[in-house]
Amino acid sequence: MKVSIIGAGMSGLCAGCYLQMNGFETEIFEKHFIPGGLCTSWHKNGYTIDGCIHWILGSDEGSSFHKMWSEILDMKKVEFVNHEVRLEMEVKTNFNKYGNKVFKLYTNLDQLHKYLLDLAPEDAKPINELIKSMRVMQKFDLPPVMDDLPFFEAMIRGIKMTKYLEFLYWFLKLKNETNYTFAKKLKNKFLRESFELLYDGNEVNILVITMPLSCFDKKSAGYPVGGSLEFAKKIEQKYLELGGKIHYKTPVKKIIVEDGVAKGLIVRNDVKHDSDIIISAADWHYTVFEALEGKFVNQHMIDLKDLKKLEVFYSVVHLGFGIAAELKDQPHFSRFPLNEVLELPDGTIYDRLEVHVYNYDPTMAPKGKSAVVVSFYTKKGDWWIDLRKNDRPKYREVKKQFTAKIAELLKKRIPNIDDKIEMSDMATPATVYRYTNNWKGSTQGWLPGENLLAASPVNFTLPGLKNFYNSSHWNQPGGGLPIALKTGRDIAKLICKQNKKIFTTPRLKAKA
Repeated sequence: MKVSIIGAGMSGLCAGCYLQMNGFETEIFEKHFIPGGLCTSWHKNGYTIDGCIHWILGSDEGSSFHKMWSEILDMKKVEFVNHEVRLEMEVKTNFNKYGNKVFKLYTNLDQLHKYLLDLAPEDAKPINELIKSMRVMQKFDLPPVMDDLPFFEAMIRGIKMTKYLEFLYWFLKLKNETNYTFAKKLKNKFLRESFELLYDGNEVNILVITMPLSCFDKKSAGYPVGGSLEFAKKIEQKYLELGGKIHYKTPVKKIIVEDGVAKGLIVRNDVKHDSDIIISAADWHYTVFEALEGKFVNQHMIDLKDLKKLEVFYSVVHLGFGIAAELKDQPHFSRFPLNEVLELPDGTIYDRLEVHVYNYDPTMAPKGKSAVVVSFYTKKGDWWIDLRKNDRPKYREVKKQFTAKIAELLKKRIPNIDDKIEMSDMATPATVYRYTNNWKGSTQGWLPGENLLAASPVNFTLPGLKNFYNSSHWNQPGGGLPIALKTGRDIAKLICKQNKKIFTTPRLKAKA
């Protein structure tokens, strides 16, 4: 049975691997010339600029996600870096007891607990509860790897089971807590401001903070040396070894439908490819409203398109710099306030700078040098996309001027680099859209709403359309690599079930 997959991003590659394992003949059609989709890096003047991975859930042995990753690549051959400090953040107004303004988010929970109590012994009760909630999370492996429900729905099923009662207690206790509501419980002004700024001034559910920290502590959320593209290439290699085929530089123009059944694809130069099953692991909006011309929708999907249900995840302006210095004394990931507000060309205002120094990955720069990335998140992706489309010279000039401005800010922040910036590169939401088709240049899919664990907004199937499946980070708010992996696996399981095949993987065969 032949399956055509749109998109060689992480979800498409994962779905392809699992289907090849189960006897399906698959082909992937990708508009770019490299794998990975949004999980990508690029090279310039000997430097690598990474556009995605900060950490991967499941880098340790034993967890569900480690088991899933191990089904499609040899995790023992992936070198991971586990940071002692996730983030160093300079607050705006308050000093801590040591007379400085820097807050450190330690990844070791014992160290973090001691640090927080040392900073604010008067806030022992909320601090103790926060750490305890993360210790409880560590007792449970969610979602169950064998569960074929979407990511967060699998979590809900798990925590409703009797053995998860302790987790359920803490989940219910924290499900409406945010970094802002937690900050209000704190008496210490420095600590209160630090929690308010943890997500650069945005209010997010506290679980978005505590769940990763519980994994960092177990060394289950490491960074893979080599970065995003190298990680994606490992999965591409596995897919090709399993017999899959990838057609690069082959954008899909249309999904062929006959009598409500997906029959194939029309790709570049109007070449037709017949298929028994179609999977779109590409952008949701493009798939539904362009490749399928909006013919297979319901009111819920129209509301999503009109942004009445959820917001699209932030776009990003991504500036990479190559610096002829090792920068070993610099924090690898930091945020700090600016002396004056900075306006992005699209009108978004910032009063802080986020700097990522890759001084822990020797593959990112020539020996003795460092790659540095400065990121700005924006909800105005369309502005960049329209500017590039309608006025390419102005788009290039805007990029040039803004890059120069950020280089000057970087020189003020990092000592002795005035004459050492030897490479610069700027990617925008238009860049993201150009290479991935991702709606509005979004860096993921849907932005999580107030209900972090809401049901999936995008189903695996579409109303009135047979032999077609959605598989991407659009299936669950937040998106990211764990969602891409599990969604690709779940789609393969569903296709096996509907075609009366027993879903299997090398790991499952070994257990049988």
